[in-house]
Amino acid sequence: MKKLNICFIVIILLIAFPMQSQESFQVTKTGKGQPILLFPGFTCTPEVFSEITTHLSENYEIHAFTFAGFGEVSPISFPWLPKIKKEIQSYVIENKLKDVIILGHSMGGSLGLWLASENNNYSKLILIDALPAIGALMLPDYNSKTITYDSPYNQKLLAMDSLTFTKMAKQMTQGMSLNKDKHQQIVDWIVQADRKTYVYGYTDLLKLDLRKAIKEIEIPVHIFTATHPYGKVYLQQKTGQLVE
Repeated sequence: MKKLNICFIVIILLIAFPMQSQESFQVTKTGKGQPILLFPGFTCTPEVFSEITTHLSENYEIHAFTFAGFGEVSPISFPWLPKIKKEIQSYVIENKLKDVIILGHSMGGSLGLWLASENNNYSKLILIDALPAIGALMLPDYNSKTITYDSPYNQKLLAMDSLTFTKMAKQMTQGMSLNKDKHQQIVDWIVQADRKTYVYGYTDLLKLDLRKAIKEIEIPVHIFTATHPYGKVYLQQKTGQLVE
């Protein structure tokens, strides 16, 4: 009887604490075939890929990620981005995914670069408007080590009331897409995001500097980038890469 009780307790624990214990994202899986990890940009949900997801799922197994603090996924503790990266690595192992393609937009692409720089077991990396160090493009005299959570700008964002924050989001969105029909959706994603994740998560992204680490990537990398509003010459100067 004692042995039966122990077995019963073990079963209950396994039910209560499932093997896949990732907290930093939720995944929607569709299709069959070679797996593609679909990483959206900052604050976005996989809906940003809706125009291509249906087509891709005809030939591939799509794992579409929504990161913690975005969409309807609960926020997590910080540092945010390193935890996401670590749990994605566990997700791939736990689900026994092989020959994995990473398709990432903006922050999702930077995350893909980070993963591929540490593990060349992925088969291909597809980047859309992504950089190894987004802070180097945005901040003068960029130094990732000087960027902290506790900054006057971050405190200002955290203290912003909803109306002011929404107004800021609308202004920012004007430069994010030339398609005005998409602007309200982008605003909605920004406003829906957990405010601390928006502030401190973006700080994590600004701190990420992979410019040296990407030399370790050996798999094929395909890059799609917009030349508006910066232009080809500006992007070439900032990244040191030829922009077609």
